[in-house]
Amino acid sequence: MGQRALISALFVGLTFWLGYLANRADFWLLIGVYALFFAVYVFLWRRPLSAADIRWYVFTGLALRGLLLFAFPNLSDDIYRFVWDGQLIINGYNPFDYLPNYYIEHNILPEVLTPELYNSLNSPQYYTIYPPVLQAIFAVSVWLCPNSIAGAAIVMKSFLLVADFGSIFLIIKLLNKFNLPAQNVLLYALNPLAILEIVGNLHFEGLMIFFLLLSLWWLMALPTPAGRALSAAALAFSVATKLLPLMFLPFLINQLGWRRSIYYFTLLGGILCLLFTPLFSSFFIQNFGESLNLYFRRFEFNASVFYIAKWIGYAQTGRNMVKIIGPILATFTLLIIIILAIARQKKDWLSLPESWLFAISIYLLNTTTVHPWYILLPLLLSVFTRWRYAVVWSGLVWLSYSHYQGGEFRENYLLITLEYALVLGWWAWEASAVQLGRPTTS
Repeated sequence: MGQRALISALFVGLTFWLGYLANRADFWLLIGVYALFFAVYVFLWRRPLSAADIRWYVFTGLALRGLLLFAFPNLSDDIYRFVWDGQLIINGYNPFDYLPNYYIEHNILPEVLTPELYNSLNSPQYYTIYPPVLQAIFAVSVWLCPNSIAGAAIVMKSFLLVADFGSIFLIIKLLNKFNLPAQNVLLYALNPLAILEIVGNLHFEGLMIFFLLLSLWWLMALPTPAGRALSAAALAFSVATKLLPLMFLPFLINQLGWRRSIYYFTLLGGILCLLFTPLFSSFFIQNFGESLNLYFRRFEFNASVFYIAKWIGYAQTGRNMVKIIGPILATFTLLIIIILAIARQKKDWLSLPESWLFAISIYLLNTTTVHPWYILLPLLLSVFTRWRYAVVWSGLVWLSYSHYQGGEFRENYLLITLEYALVLGWWAWEASAVQLGRPTTS
């Protein structure tokens, strides 16, 4: 009891500092505290724990998330776009219709869409990219706290807090269903990336993960048409939160068979249409599509394969080839995922998270942008597999905060190289261990 309380108190102190006091411009202090948090987390998970220990540390993980509810997201500025979109919706405007500067230039809603809020947006030159579930949360949050960005952030965090509690509950149920070690829940429940980036820094990957887990649970636990309908609805909400789960659909064809897949995808498509209908307008398809297109053609952050291809392209042509390389890599990734789905031999449920893990990992290795919170999905999926490279990645990805050192954005390619060298090296070591039948870190 004394040791558990001491370790939990250490977690509380580290979480409080990183959530309330950290400054992303002070990188070395930031990464030092995070490294300590991650080291204690790994040390704890690697120890043999009793059922009582696991319950204690699960509740610790839940408490750490609750601790961050009132912390203003200090390592991300996405909150300002969330509030901007929410203000538009509650005032009768579709956030997909116009760029933010349109409202400033035409002096529309100056009492809420102020120049100060506009100047805080991190991508004012782009159309919003947030799907309808998030837009609904933005609207509710701003409606409840119309005059307070901090208040709206707390409401949004409340949604994420409930979702993360639900995710941990579902992880426990799925681990039991898969007959996997109960201790694996701590890989997610106590992971500092999951704690800090979801409730702490207000990233909705946590909500996407909850709906994805709910979809998987209903698909497994209720092998009936009603269960598949509930699963399709949950997956639709996951996709309407973040689009990433769409890449997992090819694997469900293999899992369910063609007849059930047609039923499942028809329901999924119908529910998605209903969810997107409130935002649909003559501008929606064009502007939302342009946002997605720009994501692959303009945005660059903490990439791996893309930066190598970009360097080769620059050496050959003397210019940045992102507009060409980004879409090529996206197409290549799609083809690889389809090939993986077609070639998948196993149809047991336990192998499905592993297939999804490889799919999202390949996507992240080939995309142009990898923010720290993007690693949350592979981290979650790794809980149900023997692979731990995503856990390693969840520790190393915070090296990307070096790009903000000193208050200016400048990517540190040495640290990016270190990050991917260690992650890929760990993945290769695990793959060789699996091939040779040696035990991995599981």
